[in-house]
Amino acid sequence: MSTPLHLALEIDGDGAHPDAWRRAAHSPAELLSPRRTRSVAAVAENAGFTLVTLDDSLPAPEAGPLGRIGSVERAAFIAASTSVLGIAPVVSTTYAEPFHSSSQLASLDHISVGRAGWVVGTSPEPEAARAWGRPAVEQSRVAAEALDSVRVVRDLWDSWEDEAVIRDVATSRYLDRDRLHYIDFTGDTFAVKGPAIVPRSPQGQLVVFAPDGLLPAEQVDVTLVSGSDVASLDAAGRGTTHAFAEIELALDTPAASAAERIADLERHAPWPDRGRLRYTGGPDGLLRLLTELHSTSVTGVRLHPLVLDEDLAVLSQLVLPALRKTGLTARPVPGASLRTTLGLPRPANRFATAGGSR
Repeated sequence: MSTPLHLALEIDGDGAHPDAWRRAAHSPAELLSPRRTRSVAAVAENAGFTLVTLDDSLPAPEAGPLGRIGSVERAAFIAASTSVLGIAPVVSTTYAEPFHSSSQLASLDHISVGRAGWVVGTSPEPEAARAWGRPAVEQSRVAAEALDSVRVVRDLWDSWEDEAVIRDVATSRYLDRDRLHYIDFTGDTFAVKGPAIVPRSPQGQLVVFAPDGLLPAEQVDVTLVSGSDVASLDAAGRGTTHAFAEIELALDTPAASAAERIADLERHAPWPDRGRLRYTGGPDGLLRLLTELHSTSVTGVRLHPLVLDEDLAVLSQLVLPALRKTGLTARPVPGASLRTTLGLPRPANRFATAGGSR
């Protein structure tokens, strides 16, 4: 059997359309409630998705409820509420301190027992700089800042070797100081000495997802590729270990066709073109699209539903069961890390491999 197609689902907010809240199955006040968060994650896990992602940004949403809870906090809640589902929050590299991001993400991997990932984000909006109370990063520096941050976070994840924690009560030794390492990084806008304050996590290195072209290939585990058709997605995925195609979708439901649902929302606002492949129609057509993608360089997809409540019901009841029946995809195995599910090895600690501190 060929390698299964991995399925990721973006679950932030009410959907990919800025006015998706108008068709949501809950009141706006329930958007950030624990019950709804747990319910969406449970449906995704039971349906057999490989992982969910959670977008994040400081500027207010374009429409709908204006509140938001941080992606890492929501991911930690989902991690404690699920058992096999991967969880990858978006964490921006533009203004967040890499030391703090490293600690939060490593803690998420501990909470989930190895099911965590990181979607590397950026914050080019002037509103983000004002929210942080910092001078705006120039557009030409956004990618460089992302690279510095990812390098530092990866080094911090390795600053504790696996055997650094001893916990020998008889001798009162709890840490092996020789297995803790200082990373000593100095960049243009920040410096980090280290080591981290969180022991090395179950995966060693979380699975790092990043948009195509943002980071060098060696810093990325899964590249998120966009394109208007299968051929462009195939071309973008070539030369990568893992390429997940970004797909926006609107499915026919028992209550309304995809076209009717889109037209209903576009009475209020257009569905923004984000450069992603967009599928509209019935479940059978989506199955054909995913089958075609499976024969390309793409190894997974990240789905962005028009309205999460409506489209997730169709995905969980009709699409994913049909995919499993054909062997195109498979459920995550209980006890497996996200790296294991994606076929990625657990990396050796770079400091231990190098023989100590640098």
